[in-house]
Amino acid sequence: MACAGVFLAAIGIIFLWLATGPVYGFSDTWQLVMNTITSVITFLMVFLIQNTQARDTRAIQLKLDELLRSVKSARNELVRLEDLSDDELDKLKEEFARLAAVSKPE
Repeated sequence: MACAGVFLAAIGIIFLWLATGPVYGFSDTWQLVMNTITSVITFLMVFLIQNTQARDTRAIQLKLDELLRSVKSARNELVRLEDLSDDELDKLKEEFARLAAVSKPE
């Protein structure tokens, strides 16, 4: 799996980083270079994680859209909820809360 390979590569980089410390006497320059590299990697990882989350959200949205389209009694206008404004979403949430309260078994 690709994730396992990336994880092992990261472990290898950590050991390489630790091994270079004594070679350079843990100097201020060595620490600055390591901190800069760490910051850049962290910055790039944030974008990677955001991209992955966006893809996952998009896939889940498409699956939900397909489920809504396949159920005859479902309201197809709900397929594009992500395009509604916050006020419209709040009104819809209130409507569903009212429906849930009415259909709640006693």
